[in-house]
Amino acid sequence: MPSVLEAHRTGLQALAEVTVLLQRVRSAHPTAGLHEAADMQWSWRIPRPTDDLPQLFWVDHLGRPDAAVIVTDVPGRTELAPIVMPDADPDWLAHVVERGLAHARTLGRGALSLEVDAADDALREVLVGHGFAVEGEGVVETWMATDARPEVSAPPEGYRLSRRVDTVGRPHHMISPERNHPDVEDRLRQTSLYRPDLDLVVHDRHEGVAAYGLFWYDPVTATGLVEPMRTEADHRRRGLARHILTTGIDRLAAAGAERIKICFEPGNPASRGLYLDVGFVPHRRTVVVARGTGGAGR
Repeated sequence: MPSVLEAHRTGLQALAEVTVLLQRVRSAHPTAGLHEAADMQWSWRIPRPTDDLPQLFWVDHLGRPDAAVIVTDVPGRTELAPIVMPDADPDWLAHVVERGLAHARTLGRGALSLEVDAADDALREVLVGHGFAVEGEGVVETWMATDARPEVSAPPEGYRLSRRVDTVGRPHHMISPERNHPDVEDRLRQTSLYRPDLDLVVHDRHEGVAAYGLFWYDPVTATGLVEPMRTEADHRRRGLARHILTTGIDRLAAAGAERIKICFEPGNPASRGLYLDVGFVPHRRTVVVARGTGGAGR
């Protein structure tokens, strides 16, 4: 096992530390691990009780984060995200997961879920030993090299694409009681990777929000992430998602991104068709494993 020390971080300090850790992971390997630094920063958009709880880290002798287990409350249960470096051996990963489960218990979190690589039999075996079972499908992870990006598609007639920097006088387009907190923009601006010039929205001729996409660029790793993409129900099947996606990809490339990641749920044929058609290539599938409050608690 590596020579590291356990440490706790809370709130924005924890977010900064996990950002550094995930940048280390991505710098060491172009596609290893399930998370990008931008994934964790996107999750910060919603205030959660776990924001104020200590997150578990391991730091090396230089004070750099070497592993972590991030605990995030979601409706009905708590999600755990164990993170290790790409060259971590199975025993170290098992230790990180077990310490993370114990830490979650100390925080009063019993009903837990994790997203794992469907092909990672070793991790699934560890989790089965702790009372977890596969609950359902996760996502399909896809990647694109920006030198293979598609041409930017034309906007449909009657629609106009803007950046958030062009619409700051309006409420943020992602505010929604079903999806995002009223303070979504304030929360996003607390993160280090959010860029309002890569936060794209399409308005219809009546200035209503028709679609949007948020594009994240990590300059440390030259990696782009698309999260989220949405077209409102009354505006679907008109080419808006393709226009936003191809525009955002082009702007990520101009910012310096060498590769871009986007994920979709296997049961979403519209997303699958769009993402694969513009050139994203499937890399892995994940599953969700879960344990209720009565699960094993070793």
